[in-house]
Amino acid sequence: MKKKLYENELFRLQAELVKLQEWVRAEGVRLVVIFEGRDAAGKGGVIKRVTQYLNPRIAPVVALPAPSDRERTQWYFQRYVEHLPASGEMVLFDRSWYNRAGVERVMNFCTREEYIRFYRECPIFERLLVEDGILLRKYWFSVSDAEQERRFRSRLDDPMRRWKLSPMDVESINRWEEYSRAKDDMFTHTDIPEAPWYVVESDDKRSARINMIAHLLSSLPYHEVQQPSVELPPRPPGSGYERPPRDLQTYVPDHAASLG
Repeated sequence: MKKKLYENELFRLQAELVKLQEWVRAEGVRLVVIFEGRDAAGKGGVIKRVTQYLNPRIAPVVALPAPSDRERTQWYFQRYVEHLPASGEMVLFDRSWYNRAGVERVMNFCTREEYIRFYRECPIFERLLVEDGILLRKYWFSVSDAEQERRFRSRLDDPMRRWKLSPMDVESINRWEEYSRAKDDMFTHTDIPEAPWYVVESDDKRSARINMIAHLLSSLPYHEVQQPSVELPPRPPGSGYERPPRDLQTYVPDHAASLG
């Protein structure tokens, strides 16, 4: 996708996302958007573009770390439940409870009994969310093995992105087919009418971002909310306040001035 076309359309869609946010707030909507997919499929880049102009209090991103020892003894879905939205909120899950169907299964971080139980419970759990009025959207970002490897290699020599390449990413190359089978099983058990999966082809990052955002907007009955008019009042007359001498405070050095 050409850069100029991408930037223009992205900005237009981001303006619509702001309208969506205000509709969520004003109408008391509860919206959950799940971002899943292979490593280096571009989930993080899409989330950044979705949230760029949004209020983080209304549209928080949830990216949970590995469970603690205590959390491992809880009902599997329990630690995700506390991050579900209240009225007037849209929560974006950067990976979600589907960790169990993917990395936990492939890397043997859970038992066979645990992921089979997940397949049985997950559709019930999601139906309960939908029946309670939560709007649930699930996106799977699909990337080819060749493109995934290219993205991994591009991170090796980039000091700004090297942190994004972990041993788990390397292992995802070795276990490509295992992850493929796990994804197929996940779709078989959890692609339900009440909460279907939507696949985003993401070899072209720009197209993936545009397609995902456009689909999310098209799937929701949002409308523009009239904002109350705001007028800045004139500044009141001074009452004799005097700022303390500057030498009583510590300022950061003017590094910007040294760049001339």
